[in-house]
Amino acid sequence: MSDNFEEVRHLQTIFEGALLAAGRPLSIDQLRALFTDDERPTRQKTLRALASLEASCAGRGFELKQVASGYRLQVREEVALWVSRLFEERPARYSRALLETLALIAYRQPITRGEIEDIRGVSVSSNIVRTLLEREWVRVVGHREVPGRPAMYATTRQFLDYFNLSSLDQLPPLSEIRNLDDIGREIERKLQTEVELELPATPAQDAGQ
Repeated sequence: MSDNFEEVRHLQTIFEGALLAAGRPLSIDQLRALFTDDERPTRQKTLRALASLEASCAGRGFELKQVASGYRLQVREEVALWVSRLFEERPARYSRALLETLALIAYRQPITRGEIEDIRGVSVSSNIVRTLLEREWVRVVGHREVPGRPAMYATTRQFLDYFNLSSLDQLPPLSEIRNLDDIGREIERKLQTEVELELPATPAQDAGQ
């Protein structure tokens, strides 16, 4: 019993160090790959060690969070406002048009640019699409079998990671959101929060017209 407890604590320490050094989410397989074949822990022991690490973060300024790509250590939302003042660089500000476009892709994926324009009632600039692709928040997942075969867009694992989500199921249900402006505001709120959680912040810029 004692040996097992010490083994879990040892794994917890290794995982904590690895997650701090990586600065990005690590999956179960990536954490297990830190070990040689003869010392590699089982998935069950890995999960136990991660649960122990999560419990040890209680009451501290950081937490273990599971997102789409795996696990990461991040600043707690409750203290992000104060911690963010350590950094002069401010989060990027995104236009309402970009946020609405991102929201439509998140909720209606896969969706084409033309379908987004039909819903919004205005054209979607190439700058918006380019920004979303460069940030790797969206990707082309196929082409609609209609004349011109327009590209269909969907969100990525990086989108989920950035917004602190493990799956799209964690987005607010559409039934709770009255209109497109509400969706955009919800995306903007999560964007501001997650930029602060993933310090240091991204250099400030105006993106999307």
